[in-house]
Amino acid sequence: MQITVASGKGGTGKTTISTSLALSVDTDVQYLDCDVEEPNGHIFLKPEYDYSETCFVTIPKLDESRCTACGKCRDICSFNAIVQFGDNVMLFPEMCHSCLGCFRVCEENALITDKREIGILESGMAGDIHFVHGRVRIGEAMGVPLLKAVKQKADPEKLVIIDAPPGTSCPFVESISDADYVILVTEPTPFGLHDLKLAVTVLKNFNIPGGVIINRSDLGNDGVLRYCEAEDIPVLLEIPFRRDIAEGYARGKNLVETVPELRTVFNDMLANLPFQIEQ
Repeated sequence: MQITVASGKGGTGKTTISTSLALSVDTDVQYLDCDVEEPNGHIFLKPEYDYSETCFVTIPKLDESRCTACGKCRDICSFNAIVQFGDNVMLFPEMCHSCLGCFRVCEENALITDKREIGILESGMAGDIHFVHGRVRIGEAMGVPLLKAVKQKADPEKLVIIDAPPGTSCPFVESISDADYVILVTEPTPFGLHDLKLAVTVLKNFNIPGGVIINRSDLGNDGVLRYCEAEDIPVLLEIPFRRDIAEGYARGKNLVETVPELRTVFNDMLANLPFQIEQ
């Protein structure tokens, strides 16, 4: 099974929750940090890496000897990675989204397959947890291809916990696309409620079941609770604001390290999700 832990905004405690879940289950578990632009699951799980690979995407390179400056590759490129001034065709590889449409329309075969580095994928073990994350190359605009590479490492024989990027844009959608269940982490504030509504809308469009964990639940107001009740969204857990949790977080400690009794709470919560987790 794949459980994706996500949030409509950053700073809600998504990584804190996802790493706590990985540490709490009594079965073989794999943790995939798909927040490739700012991965921080390793801070809490402290894995020992035994594998690393550089990831690339396919981009075009121009063979000027074959190019007739017909303009078809320029016209099909929605991201202006190919421009043309008269008979001069110029390619901007950093803007290419690797849709490969230009290769399809070039009748002269004037485009050669090239590649661009997008980041690094690393994996290893954090105790009994199989850990995988990606780190996008600084300056790289696209995180989704690297995110997909991380997801391709998912082990179908394990319970896979995916730490999704914040927000509801393309990386979020890709992170939840294969999920059996999505846990949305939010906070009881107007901003938290606003972005929770956006995330819930995406889940409904994809018909993916999900529930909500309210972090720092004794702060803010009851707007999130009232919204979840009105929309028939299960509130899986409420975690109060506590000084010891905040101090542990500041030292890079996980929730279940700071408050060991939460391990049982998380394990029971997973056991009550609407699918069977084999123990």
